[in-house]
Amino acid sequence: MLDFSEQPHKRKNLLTGEYILVSPHRSKRPWQGQLEDLAPDDRPSYDSKCYLCPGNMRADGTQNPDYKDSFVFVNDFSALLKDTPEENYDEGGLLVAESERGICKVISFSPRHDLTLPQMSSNEIKAVVDLWQKEFEELASKDWIKYIQIFENKGAIMGCSNPHPHGQIWAQSSIPVEIEKETKQQQEYFDKYGRSLLSDYLSLELKKKERIIVDNEYFVALIPFWAAWPYETMIISKRAVQNIGEFSKAEKKDLARTIQELTVRYDNIFETSFPYSAGMHQAPVNSGDSPAWHWHMHFYPPLLRSATVKKFMVGYEMLATPQRDITPEQAANTLREQSTIHYKQK
Repeated sequence: MLDFSEQPHKRKNLLTGEYILVSPHRSKRPWQGQLEDLAPDDRPSYDSKCYLCPGNMRADGTQNPDYKDSFVFVNDFSALLKDTPEENYDEGGLLVAESERGICKVISFSPRHDLTLPQMSSNEIKAVVDLWQKEFEELASKDWIKYIQIFENKGAIMGCSNPHPHGQIWAQSSIPVEIEKETKQQQEYFDKYGRSLLSDYLSLELKKKERIIVDNEYFVALIPFWAAWPYETMIISKRAVQNIGEFSKAEKKDLARTIQELTVRYDNIFETSFPYSAGMHQAPVNSGDSPAWHWHMHFYPPLLRSATVKKFMVGYEMLATPQRDITPEQAANTLREQSTIHYKQK
């Protein structure tokens, strides 16, 4: 029988159909590679030079309101523009391009410059969830929008350009590559069994209890069986909804509590502000019914052995297949052992 804790093996990602390589024996190797510099973690509650703090001037000259909870605005340097004309380019099927329309927004999670999600109360995070839902519904009402990506890059090593706690919402006129993969996998499973892929997967995980981190009335946070990043996790709604617009008030409160508990556990692993890229995956909009889709939220953190040693997706990972050393089960044990009280509050 395959020994997951000792033998190299491949695991299939149910949502993409792709495989990752797990090499548990490599976790014992010594590390003499790069160490990351820790970003200062002593920010003030207000920074007069910050583009996101209340009342401050942004880079384009717009003044922020004196907001009290969360605040959203169109990105001053948007990657997508809503007035981009529709154009196609094709040279013999060898050089192919097409224009892309979109709307990019920034959402400041809190007026406090020094607070990240794990340091906010569940009620404060609930206000962020409410705004996510409101923005999703507003953007989905535009018939030319086909997909809405809500995400957060946390930490300088994840490319975050401003330390003020914030996330982004990109709405665009086509469906992104990762969503196409997940749509295909979920639809094939639904066509075969008449149930959502993640509903059945979640039921199995709840029975095995090997990779569960948080389990409450409406949501589960777990390390996926196929996780590629060392402490990668996924939040899955127990009810198979297609998008965040379908969540009830009770579900939104539970989602806020789930995000808070998970991110507190992250920070407590190495007693640092744990970096990650996180984002929810949900059904495309204005593209017909999507009964196979099941809402979920991915967290991709890079840290591996300490606050200064991260996982590098290079070499074999870039050219062949993603690979990890510590197993998802070992990572889940580490996360479960963490306190739900933030280390700064102890």
